[in-house]
Amino acid sequence: MPRRSSNPSPSSDSRYFEQFMEMMVAERGASKNTVDAYRRDLADFSVFIIKKSTDVLAVDRALVEQFLTHLSRAGIAARTVARKLSALRQLFEFLYSEKLRADNPTATIATPRMGRQLPKTLELNHVSALLEAARGDSSPKGIRLQAMMELLYGAGLRVSELVGLKLSALQVKDGGKTVSTDFLVIRGKGNKERLVPVHGKARDALSRYLEVRQVFLTDKNPSPYLFPYHRAEGYITRQQFGVMLKELAVKAHIDPETLSPHTLRHSFASHLLEGGADLRVIQELLGHSDISTTQIYTHVAGERLQKTVRENHPLARHRPQKKPEHEWQE
Repeated sequence: MPRRSSNPSPSSDSRYFEQFMEMMVAERGASKNTVDAYRRDLADFSVFIIKKSTDVLAVDRALVEQFLTHLSRAGIAARTVARKLSALRQLFEFLYSEKLRADNPTATIATPRMGRQLPKTLELNHVSALLEAARGDSSPKGIRLQAMMELLYGAGLRVSELVGLKLSALQVKDGGKTVSTDFLVIRGKGNKERLVPVHGKARDALSRYLEVRQVFLTDKNPSPYLFPYHRAEGYITRQQFGVMLKELAVKAHIDPETLSPHTLRHSFASHLLEGGADLRVIQELLGHSDISTTQIYTHVAGERLQKTVRENHPLARHRPQKKPEHEWQE
């Protein structure tokens, strides 16, 4: 049983949680999105232990297991439960390292077993349909969306990397009217930098966008962001772009429920692999720290290859057997 705190203090727990968040940012370079995700996961746990009349310094392994069981019985997916357990592991490891606790109660708890979940990808013709639909809108918003689409799919960016791009990331010529950038320096997860190539169509789309960018500036005030917006963030949010993408899917006659910004990143990687790109190169382009994360695309490509063989190879087709014209008989 967990040690019951005589005066469980939500404010004390909040202080420890914030100290943990500060460490994640300062020492591990966690992004705002990562910190927000940890905060949500830890808030769920905080509510649970307050109901148990205890606090984070008094939690033991049994109570953590009760929390995980509670999540599973509530129908929470195993992947989500595993993510919350990961957040708790890191929190308690931090408390242990700061000598606020004498142990880490999550150290020996097994991660929930999860089935392999392959990333959702689009067929190449569907990506082409999306890009064509974007090119068909010559309004400033349409030109902006085309530039964003060419970058997102063409460079395999995360949506957070796309919307947060700075104008200074581009190299321009001809008085700032033509984009000449061959590579972008992207600061991704863990504050790590990587180089991603910018292909010709993306450069052309960005050049057209720069001609209308001022339309999106509030009172013509300068903005450091490539895709400025008048809200607090100063740029188009991930959620706003997600809505724009689903509206584009309807124009392209694609089911919007099958599409998300991350689907395009997955498609970028899958299509590169199918085209013969080396897995290590794809890892570098995506900014994966571990090659095992990138290897999942080999399973996607493998499934597509099997499907192609089943549908097109003559020996794999289920055709009625044709009787030979001159069958030998005794």
